[in-house]
Amino acid sequence: MTSPRAVIVGASHAGAQLAAGVRQEGWTGEIVLIGDESLLPYQRPPLSKAYLADKCGVDELAIRSADFYAKQRIQLVDATVQSIDRAANHVVMSTGDTLSYDKLALCTGARPRRLSIPGADLAGVHYLRTATDVNMIRGDASPGVRVVIVGGGYIGLETAASLRALGLEVTVLEAAARVLERVTAPEVSAFFDRIHRAEGVTIRTGAAVEALVGDERIREVVLANGESIPADVVIVGIGVEPNTDLASAAGLHIDNGVVIDDQARTSDPDILAAGDCASHDMARYGRRIRLESVPSAGEQAKVAAATICEKPKQITALPWFWSDQYDLKLQIAGLNTGYDEVVLSGDPTRDRDFSCFYLRAGELIAADCIKRPRDFMFSKRTITQHLAVDRTELQLARSA
Repeated sequence: MTSPRAVIVGASHAGAQLAAGVRQEGWTGEIVLIGDESLLPYQRPPLSKAYLADKCGVDELAIRSADFYAKQRIQLVDATVQSIDRAANHVVMSTGDTLSYDKLALCTGARPRRLSIPGADLAGVHYLRTATDVNMIRGDASPGVRVVIVGGGYIGLETAASLRALGLEVTVLEAAARVLERVTAPEVSAFFDRIHRAEGVTIRTGAAVEALVGDERIREVVLANGESIPADVVIVGIGVEPNTDLASAAGLHIDNGVVIDDQARTSDPDILAAGDCASHDMARYGRRIRLESVPSAGEQAKVAAATICEKPKQITALPWFWSDQYDLKLQIAGLNTGYDEVVLSGDPTRDRDFSCFYLRAGELIAADCIKRPRDFMFSKRTITQHLAVDRTELQLARSA
């Protein structure tokens, strides 16, 4: 009798956690973790922060040591999976080899959304998703270089902070009316706008990029209004798209990601999914959501591991996120979609710490907490337990 085999496609946060979780939940058979990078599975959030700012080496980003995988009998394979044969229960790899599975987990993550404008393929135009991407950026980011960042979301602003720490001239171009417009209240946007300008970043909002111009290498960024901005390096941070091609070709249900149920199962009971590539109905919000969040990837992976081992759990944790910029840690609890009221604790126009609480029909649904860890923990507990809140209490500082 052959040993059962669990195959995990994608070796980032979700994949690494799932591999460890399957073994922890009691899987005695083989575990194969397939990734398309030669590095050990590593943490991605520091890429735009400490790693880009040259404050740590790539070895320090490893989620777990090589010894861990060896001791847990987790086989790491550096390859790309090209297709899934659900009828035969095997995957076909870039090497041409096939690998059978009893259970398959898709942790294929997401890829940066590409610019589709003239000049987007010029040398010096970068995206930031992998350690290799950052190495290429650092190779171009020598002192005196003018960097233009397209996109004023979290990746764009984190990258701006890291490059300013290296002493580079940085301009952020945001097509919307304010930075972080899709994800935060105007007060939070204004706060980060103020902080970045004080640190020497040039921020342009309402700045739609029409073309990138250069001979072979980027020389300038042309805006829709005809203005040209000199640039030696361009970094594009305009969001990501889930990697669903493999799942879609295999006939799995796709809806802004690989659709999973609350036990991380796809439309095929032998295939699970977790992380940035997965979307699921969240009862808390009454809709299907795909979360781009390390904590959510970890929780989904733990649930998937339990499901594989027939110890069903459910995806129930409150979504939360974080962002590090300069000396500031932003911690976000919940999703603020549909808020109808904002309550502030602290003064975002003057302070370097404050909290922004989002309410809907009087109930706390989310919070952005900058250098306010106590507010963050309070918010997570209050939102999770649907506790009543007093607006006056929310306004009281909790940073002490």
